[in-house]
Amino acid sequence: MSILTHNLPFPEAWLEFDTSLMLWINQQHHPWLDQLMWFVSGKLEWIPLYLLLLYLVARRYRWKSWIVILAIALLVTLTDQVSVKAFKEVFQRWRPCHDPALEGMVRILHGKCGGAWGFVSSHAANTFGLATFMSWLILTRGQALALLGWAATVSYSRIYLGVHYPLDVVGGAVLGAGLGSGVYLLLSWIMLRFDAHPRISG
Repeated sequence: MSILTHNLPFPEAWLEFDTSLMLWINQQHHPWLDQLMWFVSGKLEWIPLYLLLLYLVARRYRWKSWIVILAIALLVTLTDQVSVKAFKEVFQRWRPCHDPALEGMVRILHGKCGGAWGFVSSHAANTFGLATFMSWLILTRGQALALLGWAATVSYSRIYLGVHYPLDVVGGAVLGAGLGSGVYLLLSWIMLRFDAHPRISG
């Protein structure tokens, strides 16, 4: 199988396996699963979750919540922009649904494929960034595992829908987790200046 990828620092065997795995996941379809994965991959659908997380932040930090909210805004901006500017536009790996080598082989829903480039997944970077940040910040172990499970499910949905390869979402998850941890450390330093460590109630 010809893979039109020349900028990724991975062995060709990895990319071959990556493509085979993506095609296998993409073909494991069923009408109810199509609907579920489409929902999971959405953005507006998760507004209630984001509002719940903001409520937990407000309950913990009260008047200091604005500092945390600014940190979250910084994190989302970083995960979104770094995934595009430092990865997608640099490595220029086709999304599966755009790759000429896979024409006619990738099943997509509602004709939605996204931009040309797929490495790394911004969905994975954004969700794992938020999940990691919130896990360090305020969540219990069980809550953290649940939120990381949410991020993993969103990431999986991108492979199922044929818009990302597994390596795209793994790369995005690593990027997001790294940035989430970095922003948490930055917030910790700032909050200490206010004599309020992030895990201590305000």
